[in-house]
Amino acid sequence: MAAMSFTSVSLSPPELFSNHRTAAMSLPRRRPLSISFASVSSPEASTAPRENPQIELEFVGPKPGDAVNRATAISGEKLLRNIMLDNKIELYAAYGKVMNCGGGGTCGTCIVEIIDGKDLLNERTNTELKYLKKKPESWRLACQTIVGNKENSGKVVVQRLPQWKK
Repeated sequence: MAAMSFTSVSLSPPELFSNHRTAAMSLPRRRPLSISFASVSSPEASTAPRENPQIELEFVGPKPGDAVNRATAISGEKLLRNIMLDNKIELYAAYGKVMNCGGGGTCGTCIVEIIDGKDLLNERTNTELKYLKKKPESWRLACQTIVGNKENSGKVVVQRLPQWKK
């Protein structure tokens, strides 16, 4: 048995056999295979890079006169809790600073109230439904709330520590 080696040489069926007529009649002729790739692009896509949609966040304190903090986040990439902690915005009350679960959704100490922009956040999770069963619909757990959905942009106003409002 002859050993075969793979090279870039292309042989047609008549060259493989001694009887050219028989081989040419019995084997179909092969056509060269070519593959081409095409990309569809619009003029806008080629001239300017596509930016990720951003969500603007405004955090108001529980009492009138409290400082208003602002932050921005790429839509759909972060939890509200992480945005607040990354921007050093107060999230927890005194008890929550010491006894929070670290974002696992098991303590319920990261409660915030969404004043405006509720439609820019994910739906309440099962964990939120459990912990916020008797709370207003506008209350959310920051560790369960995803800001944006990678397609939308806009502004969300968040009330920190709504349980302290008076």
